[in-house]
Amino acid sequence: MSVDEPAVPQPPDPSGAGEMAGLVDRNIEALIRRRRQEQRETALQDRIADAITAFAGSMKFVYLHLLIYGAWIVINLGWVPAVPRFDPTFVVLAMVASVEAIFISTFVLVSQNRMAAQADQRADLDLQISLLAEHEITRLVTLVGEMARRMGVPEAHDPELDELKRDVAPEQVLDRMRQSEQKLGE
Repeated sequence: MSVDEPAVPQPPDPSGAGEMAGLVDRNIEALIRRRRQEQRETALQDRIADAITAFAGSMKFVYLHLLIYGAWIVINLGWVPAVPRFDPTFVVLAMVASVEAIFISTFVLVSQNRMAAQADQRADLDLQISLLAEHEITRLVTLVGEMARRMGVPEAHDPELDELKRDVAPEQVLDRMRQSEQKLGE
């Protein structure tokens, strides 16, 4: 298309996929911005713990330990005559490995605690969105049910609709779940 040619307007997409894609893109961008903001706000000590945990969970860490501990063992078994033994009983190796395990497990726990807190926040957000959606759907069922009743649609008198028109109280649902779990546990 040359500069002189006018742009041909495209008819709107009847499926609404373009609008949905825009909404999805907006939500994705908002989530990415939020995640980046949270990363920027992460305390230095948490970033250090995450970095150590990430390294400890990598194959580089495994290879490094194979190399270091392998060399330690080979040297102290006396298989390399040119290098003197420095830990023939492997007591120092056991102590180094134990101390390292203590620190690595601590760093992993710190990272897991932070990730668990993030997961709790996401679960709370999911719950809030679900409760809002349930409330909106309840209102829609009420509105459409009333419209159907006034129009004389027979399905408007379905007894299930009356139950669907009531808001769900999350506390009651949790209580019912707990009661059911107790009954099944007996």
